[in-house]
Amino acid sequence: MSGIKNIKKKLKGFQVRPPNAEVIKKVLLHIPYVVVFYVVNKCTWLYQYCRGSTVVDRLMVLLMNYPLAFKKLLPSIQPKSLAAGTIAAVSVWAVVYFKGKNGKKFRQGEEYGSARWGNEKDIAPFIDPVFENNILLTQTERLTMNSRPKKPKYARNKNVIVIGGSGSGKTRFYVKPQLMQMPDNVSFVVTDPKGTIIVECGKMLARGTPKKDKNGKILRDKNGRVVMAPYKIKVLNTINFAKSMHYNPFHYICSEKDILKLVNTIMVNTKGEGEKSSEDFWTKAERLLYCALIGYIYYEAPEEEQNFSTLLEFINASETREEDEEFKNAVDLLFEELERDEPNHFAVRQYKKYKLAAGKTAKSILISCGARLAPFDIAELRELMSYDEMELDMIGDQRTALFIVISDTDDTFNFVVAMMYSQLFNLLCDRADDVHHGRLPYHVRILCDEFANIGQIPKFDKLIATIRSREISASIILQSQSQLKTIYKDAAETITGNCDTMLFLGGKESTTLKEISETLGKETIDLYNTSDTRGQSRSYGLNYQKTGKELMSRDELAVMDGNKCILQLRGVRPFYSDKFDITKHKRYKQLSDYDKKNEFHVEEYMKHQMEVRLDPEEQFDLYMYEGSELEEQSNSENEGTEHVT
Repeated sequence: MSGIKNIKKKLKGFQVRPPNAEVIKKVLLHIPYVVVFYVVNKCTWLYQYCRGSTVVDRLMVLLMNYPLAFKKLLPSIQPKSLAAGTIAAVSVWAVVYFKGKNGKKFRQGEEYGSARWGNEKDIAPFIDPVFENNILLTQTERLTMNSRPKKPKYARNKNVIVIGGSGSGKTRFYVKPQLMQMPDNVSFVVTDPKGTIIVECGKMLARGTPKKDKNGKILRDKNGRVVMAPYKIKVLNTINFAKSMHYNPFHYICSEKDILKLVNTIMVNTKGEGEKSSEDFWTKAERLLYCALIGYIYYEAPEEEQNFSTLLEFINASETREEDEEFKNAVDLLFEELERDEPNHFAVRQYKKYKLAAGKTAKSILISCGARLAPFDIAELRELMSYDEMELDMIGDQRTALFIVISDTDDTFNFVVAMMYSQLFNLLCDRADDVHHGRLPYHVRILCDEFANIGQIPKFDKLIATIRSREISASIILQSQSQLKTIYKDAAETITGNCDTMLFLGGKESTTLKEISETLGKETIDLYNTSDTRGQSRSYGLNYQKTGKELMSRDELAVMDGNKCILQLRGVRPFYSDKFDITKHKRYKQLSDYDKKNEFHVEEYMKHQMEVRLDPEEQFDLYMYEGSELEEQSNSENEGTEHVT
């Protein structure tokens, strides 16, 4: 038996592999020259046996007996026949080569441009056969979530830039369809202006999809009921703090590098409006103080005090006196004590640099710090950021849907959102590299609706270029391309260049229309000119020519049908298609758009998910109630509240 197995293995090794397409193409191109060689070789052989007084007579005899040359299929090996066949083949090759090199190039029907709209064949290689494993772009076009398809030439990153004016349906036609897909091993981070998306889609996500085994079979429990795989819902609400879970940036600090990143995010997304705060020197001095204080809090303070409230207390305690340079405040004394124990401590080194400033200078720095952190004087915001429930570092490890609710009219607290996004990108990339060998087990799709309102994410142009390999993608949703340029300046082109997909839902901003029209290119059209000359002798003229025209001009884009959109995918012709109709999706009935009973109530969900945070030193009395006693107590409380005026 072992001998038979060895023979089978050897036979497998000798299996004929299909030839490469390029090799076949080269062989086909050389067949005409082989035919020329063969015909001339056989004719030369026959010519030697023809009789005649002149060359013409011998050629006539050759033509009359032409079939005799091919009675034997093999070519002649006589020197004259071989030489004649070779010379003829080389001559034909030379004529073809030089004619092609010096000849005129004609592109029939493409003289002024070859632009055209894409069709079903163009998009077919990019669509996953499993419907749920696609990014829904239009009614007919989709893009597979698989980042490593069988043919690498069809690989595209999943970064999408969506452009649409107010009312063009950015949320309805793009954001909601992505959430309705709920593919396996995908988590979502959604920017939710006004907080409507979580209300309309949250219940569907909390319910989840049927859980499947490795073979794709739906799992059932002992009672035969389908086991569901729900999404873990997280909410950061900067409009109504009562409907928000807690977020503490200090919770994600693991090293001095993270301290610097957090400080940089604070500086970029807040304004210090104190004296001379806009000058470079004062900004750098502020950064030194923040690094010192946050470093001290991270390394020395207990975990429950590692938050912005403690940072504010430090700044409030940093009193300075212009007339007394030797004065030491409470913070100075803390750092002196730390310096005695650890002279090379990160916080100490930063604080010593800050203390090089004189009393008056230090006072200006503190004023700017106070102005920058003024929003944290609001007790609700301090409470919101006192501890953490977000688990940002675990979004790529478990099925999660994080909703970030921001106001579309007030940007007061948008710096908190920018801070979260900055930490989120860094945390996910670090976890992918350090724990999961470069790729997260759950692909994280970040749907940034109203991206311009979030604020500036530090080094976002570099992040979007590197997140693809970590199984992270971003959908940047804008009202116009100028919004991106306003925030990211020269880096805006780098950001758009790293998005393989662009979806235009409609709008009238001139810069956007111009860029899209130019990107679509020109097509070649036929043009007829007629002339009618009237005079003593009337004459008519008809002139036919070709000319170039934009596939879609700016004025055509401005008046585009509200149900239409334009999709551009790298390396593929653009598509002019219908927007995706969410009513035709199989999960549409799970949205509150279909039935108001499907509305998601954040407060109720948070009550079920709430973890009781207790002080380990605090003591409580434990009581046990019977069911009837508990009901009586509840009734008495209700009766008491009825009489309150």
